[in-house]
Amino acid sequence: MPLPTHIANYEKNILTKPVKAANSGIHFPAGTPETKTVRYDLYITDTTVNYTGKKRKGIAVNGSIPGPTLVFTIGDTALIIVHNNTEKPTGVHWHGVQLANQMDGVPYLTQTPIPPHSIYVYKFPIVQAGTYWYHSHFGLQEQIGLYGALIFNKRAEPNIPTIPLVLSDWSDMNPKEINRRLHTASDWFAIKKGTVQSYSEAIKARKLGVKLGNEWKRMHAMDVSDVYYERFFANGDTSQSFPQFRAGDKVRFRIVDGGASSYFWLTYSGGKITVVANDGNDVEPVDVDRLIIGPSETYDVVVTIPENMQYQFLVTPEDRTGHASVWLGHGMKMPAKKLPRLKYFEGMAMMNKMMKMNGDMKPMGMQMSLQKMDMNSVMYPEMDESGNMKMGGMDNRQKMKMDKGKEGINKGIYTCPMHPDIMSDKPGRCPKCGMELVKKTSHVNMNMTKSNGIVTLNYNMLKAPEKTTLPKGTWKTLHFELTGNMNRYIWTLDDKTVSESDKILIRQGENVRIILYNNSMMRHPMHLHGHDFRVLNQYGVYSPMKNVLDIMPMETDTLEFRASESGDWFFHCHILYHMMSGMGRVFSYENSAPNPEIPDPMKAYKMLKKDDRMFHLMFQNDFATNGNDGSLMYANTRWAFQGEWRLGYTAMHGYETETHFGRYIGKMQWLFPYVGVDWRYRKHSAEDNNIFGQKNTKDDRKVFHVGVQYTLPWLVVADASVDYTGNFRLQFSRDDIPLTPRLRASFMINSDREYMVGGRYIMTKYLSLSTHYDSDMGWGAGITFTY
Repeated sequence: MPLPTHIANYEKNILTKPVKAANSGIHFPAGTPETKTVRYDLYITDTTVNYTGKKRKGIAVNGSIPGPTLVFTIGDTALIIVHNNTEKPTGVHWHGVQLANQMDGVPYLTQTPIPPHSIYVYKFPIVQAGTYWYHSHFGLQEQIGLYGALIFNKRAEPNIPTIPLVLSDWSDMNPKEINRRLHTASDWFAIKKGTVQSYSEAIKARKLGVKLGNEWKRMHAMDVSDVYYERFFANGDTSQSFPQFRAGDKVRFRIVDGGASSYFWLTYSGGKITVVANDGNDVEPVDVDRLIIGPSETYDVVVTIPENMQYQFLVTPEDRTGHASVWLGHGMKMPAKKLPRLKYFEGMAMMNKMMKMNGDMKPMGMQMSLQKMDMNSVMYPEMDESGNMKMGGMDNRQKMKMDKGKEGINKGIYTCPMHPDIMSDKPGRCPKCGMELVKKTSHVNMNMTKSNGIVTLNYNMLKAPEKTTLPKGTWKTLHFELTGNMNRYIWTLDDKTVSESDKILIRQGENVRIILYNNSMMRHPMHLHGHDFRVLNQYGVYSPMKNVLDIMPMETDTLEFRASESGDWFFHCHILYHMMSGMGRVFSYENSAPNPEIPDPMKAYKMLKKDDRMFHLMFQNDFATNGNDGSLMYANTRWAFQGEWRLGYTAMHGYETETHFGRYIGKMQWLFPYVGVDWRYRKHSAEDNNIFGQKNTKDDRKVFHVGVQYTLPWLVVADASVDYTGNFRLQFSRDDIPLTPRLRASFMINSDREYMVGGRYIMTKYLSLSTHYDSDMGWGAGITFTY
C-alpha cells in the first residue's frame, strides 16, 4: 500500500535511509531484496469507555484497548506510522526493543513529542526474538489505554498454539487525580480496598501493639498496591474463553504486564506452569505452580490441558482486590483456587521489625536477592498449614505428604521468617531480630522455591540456554540505593529524583555493572531502555538476560550490560506513579552525535525534569455551625506552601489565618523549616500569658514568623515558631487518626493555651460529616469538603 500523501515528506528523510541495528552489528540497507519491511499504521484516538457503569475517557489504538498486537519476524524491518489523532501530544516507546536511540520513543529525551493531529514514523530492524510491548511514554497516557503487545518471532518457532496476553489495570479515576491523591497522603484508596488498618481493626485482630509500634516508627498503614483499581483485564476483558483445545494440548501464553502499577499472580487450575522465556529472552524451561509478574515484565509460559474440561488461567493483582481469567478447553469448568485476602497486620508486624526509627531498613544477617525471600510472604494465607490451597489438581496437604521426606519437614520445629537458620522446638522470639518464631510447616520457606508444596518462581531459578558473560573490556561499576517516602509519596535513587541528578556518563564499548539495594518498603520493577542486562544468579555464566528487574524490599541485586549504543537512555521504576515522582536516571553515552529528533537538547531536558517537579494541591474546608475552618497545601518533592484559616460568624469568634512556605529536609522529610505570616483578630478576652510567660497575642496578632515542623513518633507534628516580635509558640497536632475504617480523629494543643479535638466520618471521596470542639470557637458540627 503506498504511503498517504500527508506523510510523503518522510520518504526522503526517514523511510529510505539505511537502518542500523542496535547491539548486533547487523546492517540492513533499506529496500534490498534480503529484507522485508512490515508496516503498521497506529491510529491513536481519544475515546469513551464504560467498564463499570460509568463513562470515562480513554485512549484507543486502532479503536481498541489494548492496541493491536504487532507481529514481526527477526530480520524484518519494522515500519510503524503513528497517527496522533488526539488533542494531546504523545510518544510511543518500544519496550525492551534494541533499536537506534532516536527511535526509542521517550518524549524530550529521544524525540520531541508527537503533536496533536500529526504523524510520526518509527523505523527499526528486528534483531531479536521474543515477547515485548509498546506504550506511551508521555505523561500518564499509559494508564488509560495506550499500550499493546509486540511479538518478534524466530525464523522457526515451536509448533504450538500461542496466545498473546496483555494484562492491565483500570481506574475510573483520572490518572492525574490518582497521582495527586498519592502525593497528598489521601487514604481513599485504602478505604475502597478495605485495607485502612484502623485502630478498631487492630483491636479486633488483637494487633493493637503492632499498630502502635508501626506509628511509633512514623509509618502509615501497610500498603501492597498504591492504587485502587475497579477492574483488571486480560486482553481488555475480565474473562476470555478458548474452547478449541482438547486433552493433551499445550498452549503458549506470551504475557505482558501492561498495568500502570499492578503486579499480578499467575496460577493455573490444570497443573504446572512451564516458564520458557522472560523479558523476551529464552530460559531453560522451569516448572512452577505460580509466579508473580511485575509491571512491564513479560513472560512466555506453556500450560497443558489435562482433560476435556475448561481450565482457568487466573490473573490476580497482588493486593487481591479482583481478578481476570482465561479459560482453556471445553466442558465442565475447573476453576483455580482464588487467592485469599492478605493478612495486613502480619505484614505490618514484619515491617516494624525491618525498619529502624530513622526510616532505613535494618541490616540483615543474610544476603537477600533475586526474589528468593518474599518479605510479604507472612501476609499470604494460602501459605498457612490450614490454607489447603490447591495447586495443579492437588491440595497442600497431599503435596506436603509427598514432600515430607525429601524436604525434611518437621511439624515440631519453629523458625524465624527472617533467619531460617534459627530453629527451636518451642514458640518464642528470634535472638537475632526479635521476630516471633513460626511453625516451619505453617510459614513460607524464605527460599520461595518450595513451601507447603507450592513452587513459586524466583529469578534464581532462571537459566539462560547459552552463556551470557560479557566480552572482555573495561568495567564501570555503579551503586544505587532505592529510596522512598510513602508518607509524601516520594520515590528516588540515592534520595535524588531525575530532576535533582545529573546524567550518568558511560562510554561505548565498556561493561557496566549496576549494584542495586532496595532500602524502601515497596518492590520496584527497574527498567533499562534499549539494552538487555544479565542478572547475576546461581547459574553464573548462564545468568539470565532481562530488561526489567523486580527488586523487593531489602534486596541487593547485580546487573551487567555491554555499553554498545549511543545517545541517552532512560533507567527507571516502571510503576508509572513512581516514575512520575522521579525514580530514575538517564544514562548518556559520551561523545554521542547530536540527536536530530531533539533540536534543542537543553530545553528538552528541562521539560523531562518537569514531571517530578510537579506541584500537587490538597484542600479541606469544614462548614460547621461554629465557624468555617480550612487548610490547603500546595507541594512538590521538596517544597510546600501551607495555609490554614478559621473564620467565625461573630466578632467574638473573629478570624485567623496562618501560612507557611518551606522546604522538606532529609530522606523521610520529617523536618520542614518555613517562613510565613500569622494574622488573626477576635474580640479581646481577658489578658493572659502563654505558657512561656510572654503576653498572649492569640486574639490580635499580625506578624511574620519563622519556624520548623518535625514529625514525631506516632505521627504527631511538633511545630515551633518565633515571630519578629520575639513571641515564641510551640504546638503539637495530628490529623486523620484512623479510629475505624471511615472515622477519623484529630487534635491540636499549643503554648498559647489553645486546643482542639475533632472527628469526621468519611462518606464519599470528597465529603465527610464532622464535629469538633475549639477552645476559642466552642462546639460545632457540619460537613467537611476534602479535595
